[in-house]
Amino acid sequence: QVQLVESGGGLVQAGGSLRLSCAASGRTFSIIAMGWFRQAPGKEREFVATIRWSGGSTYYTDSVKGRFTISRDNAKNTGYLQMNSLKPEDTAVYSCAARSTYSSGPYYYIEAAQYDSWGQGTQVTVSS
Repeated sequence: QVQLVESGGGLVQAGGSLRLSCAASGRTFSIIAMGWFRQAPGKEREFVATIRWSGGSTYYTDSVKGRFTISRDNAKNTGYLQMNSLKPEDTAVYSCAARSTYSSGPYYYIEAAQYDSWGQGTQVTVSS
């Protein structure tokens, strides 16, 4: 079992930046990938970005490409989501997730159901 705790959310003006952190504990050696998802009020949860834990390769949803950067520090068992040029439409609860189940399937995991562990979420509010 992997436990995840997010931090770093808050209120920022449009055009500003925030960095979210996701600290993992427990069976961290089993992490294959970490992903970030967000859910705005009245909307479904959507995929934001994912990173392969060992190799570090990344994949983003189109709406955040060029603005968000996902990264990880294996020594600290922590993942990050650097968010720049924030827009009001980025306002949402952001959650990190970890996949620990090996499969021969897709290289990038972009569906919530593909993740085994979830953090509690952190609110990001971007004012116009």
